[in-house]
Amino acid sequence: MDNNILLACPGARRYERAVNQPANKHPKPAPFSRRQFLAATALAAGGFALTSCASQPRPRRVSANEKLNIACIGAGGKGISDTDHCAGENIVAICDVDETRAAPQLKKHAGAKFYRDWRVLLEREKTVDAVVISTPDHTHAVIASAAIKLGKHVFCQKPLTQTVHEARYLRTLAAEYGVATQMGNQGSAAEGLRRTVEVIQAGLIGPVREVHVWSNRPVWPQALNRPPGADDIPASLDWDGWLGPAPQRPYKNGVYHAFNWRGWFDFGTGALGDMACHTANMPFRALKLGYPTSVELLECSQKFAETYPKSAKIKFAFPAREGLPAVDFFWYDGNPRDKAVQPFRPQPDITRDVAALLETVPDSGCLLIGDRGQIFSPDDYGKRFFLKLKDEGEFKEGRTHEAVREVPRTIPRNTLATDDGLAHHLEWIAACKGGPEAYSNFNTAAALTEIILLGCIALRVGRKLEWDGPNMRAKNAPEAAAFVRREYRAGWKLS
Repeated sequence: MDNNILLACPGARRYERAVNQPANKHPKPAPFSRRQFLAATALAAGGFALTSCASQPRPRRVSANEKLNIACIGAGGKGISDTDHCAGENIVAICDVDETRAAPQLKKHAGAKFYRDWRVLLEREKTVDAVVISTPDHTHAVIASAAIKLGKHVFCQKPLTQTVHEARYLRTLAAEYGVATQMGNQGSAAEGLRRTVEVIQAGLIGPVREVHVWSNRPVWPQALNRPPGADDIPASLDWDGWLGPAPQRPYKNGVYHAFNWRGWFDFGTGALGDMACHTANMPFRALKLGYPTSVELLECSQKFAETYPKSAKIKFAFPAREGLPAVDFFWYDGNPRDKAVQPFRPQPDITRDVAALLETVPDSGCLLIGDRGQIFSPDDYGKRFFLKLKDEGEFKEGRTHEAVREVPRTIPRNTLATDDGLAHHLEWIAACKGGPEAYSNFNTAAALTEIILLGCIALRVGRKLEWDGPNMRAKNAPEAAAFVRREYRAGWKLS
């Protein structure tokens, strides 16, 4: 680990030793907290702690009436809405390796300076209070860690990181530097998701022992080999900057940049990384899921050396925790509109009542099966849910179900905007100004991301992983270590 700035702190050396020490010497982690983010909780849950350096940068104090100075890194794709949702503040800088893709945002936010290299931006823009990261997965951690170490608040798109080690590292780093954080799974802002969590935790469907989550992803090319040769790099694109910490490879037009990177091991995290931060968000919170004891690839379509398969079925086994029983969590993916592959889905007997409710099984969904009933969410973000109790013949709308009315509200609501994407950003902005920690802050988001990325590891290893969560290692598969912690290209190491 090349963390020169961080390792100047004595406590950081303890972090490095804690990550690498044998399993039998690692302290038992505290349970995941479901309260608002507290630095002490984040450190305890990670199983290690950093000792603060007195000279390290701290966030600037900004009152609720002041405007933040925000730098947006990644201006195309999701970066468009991420930047626009922060337009009520001062957008002082916009960064993108592709000047052509950045042009519309620069026109819209005319006062912002343009940079092609985020490292130069962070070095020169001393007044920046907060950073929004909307880049491909493989660059999230290196940008976020550099910003945090400068005392910048960070909003980062999902998945938070590309590796388990990066997620654990950012979780600890954010707590150490006291910055406000949020991951871009905007369904977290929705009334429906928070209400569903309350209903499940109130015990309405009883102990949950089985969860099924399925997705229509991928909707981008994957399950393919690297094409030969090289194409001319467009003048507007900094290809070396786009590659960032990933291994060097030739530019190929339309193969990686701008959208098709998700299916490549070096750049993306496949269907899991794209959608599980949304679709698994509600059950993760409601069931207080921590480290699984095992993760197993049950089935998948044809494998390729550098890209994810077109469809997969993965099982996560979670132990009993906080008075809750063990639960089996099943993930299924595959695009039903891709005629070249059969997508994986739960068995028809599992989704029989879902099919009766909607007259078909939707392309994506989340189903929790409890001892006294079931809850089903038909969308990617958990905004809406249906409830079926044991003595009922069919699913009913959750918001108006008579039994739901009796469940008290225990989770604060985000009432900052009617649009969930905007509300999600405004919640983070409020946290940057001293308000309550955002609902998907890095303490929560990193834990969710760790779980999701284990599915990617199981898929690549190809066999059941007996997982040691505190030490981030597969006890029975040492080859998994190569996917837990990545190698960084020279000049782009995790700082």
